[in-house]
Amino acid sequence: MDAHRIELPREIIIGNGILKDIEAVCKKLQLEGSCLLLSGPTTMKIAGETILKELSSSGYVVNIAIVDSIDKPEVDKIVEKAKAFDFIIGVGGGKVIDIAKYASFKSGIPFISVPTAPSHDGIASSRATLNGSNGLRASYDAQVPLAIIADIDIISKAPYRLIASGCADVISNMISVEDWQLGHKNTQEYYSDYAASIAVLAANVVSDSADMIKNLDQRGIRNLMEAIVSSGAAMCIAGSSRPASGSEHLFSHALDILMPEKKSLHGEQCGVGSILMAYLHKLPWQRIVENLKRLGCPTTAREMGIPDDVIVKALVMAKDIKKDRYTILNEANLDEEKARELARKTGVIG
Repeated sequence: MDAHRIELPREIIIGNGILKDIEAVCKKLQLEGSCLLLSGPTTMKIAGETILKELSSSGYVVNIAIVDSIDKPEVDKIVEKAKAFDFIIGVGGGKVIDIAKYASFKSGIPFISVPTAPSHDGIASSRATLNGSNGLRASYDAQVPLAIIADIDIISKAPYRLIASGCADVISNMISVEDWQLGHKNTQEYYSDYAASIAVLAANVVSDSADMIKNLDQRGIRNLMEAIVSSGAAMCIAGSSRPASGSEHLFSHALDILMPEKKSLHGEQCGVGSILMAYLHKLPWQRIVENLKRLGCPTTAREMGIPDDVIVKALVMAKDIKKDRYTILNEANLDEEKARELARKTGVIG
């Protein structure tokens, strides 16, 4: 059997009021010298300033970079800047964390992930989603964080729509694993029972915690964060995004291409994609609808603000987004008529 390399975070800290422990974490990980602190305009105020204060008072040299664009040319500038520092701390939502993990990978320095919202499961993964030179989103190799520090006090105050989006993203693991099993059966691609089990467990925990999460109970938010981190760990173990990215993600990527100006979130799109793909897999798709509704997630095109025709086109286009990734879409052979019928039967379109 061929060797399989697994890289995981060394430290994962989830708790209340833990940003003040950033210096202790850095010392334990033997991170010294200068730090490039990447954050967004809002998240810098929410959490970045606390980290800046704690590290600066401990003798670290900290340089701040406020980032907002995931366009590849802009991100490449961050990469060049990062080469002058000893480590990176990414403080923010999915956009900031993706930039931090990509800059870490390209510059060859470690980074710490400090999420301020649980909008998707990229907090712990080794992939980054950026806008390529052609303006289309693409997945790039990135660095697994050396540590993850998730402060429940901060995360629970994130806009609830971001929290719900993260829930939908994790719930979609159910479809990703089904597609992965299908791909393994038909193409003999690598498959990990352990990674798949972790991904499914994460999805089940979020579904079972739906009411607690909706009520912003501390236990529910902690369960969500642990599920998101576990989902990322499953991808690290697999060595790819397979445990958490299947046909539902291809559908989401197709929506991004067809309607880049839309306002729906990644996790929301994957949640709706899971409904559609569960039907194709002959899984109990109504249960996914129920769980998403309990969490306050959209389950229809109208709720996402996306025209019915775009949903249909995205379903037809999705299988060609990643031609090397075998999913249920390879067997469904959806044309426009079949796609429209699928979307109507699941209630995604009227």
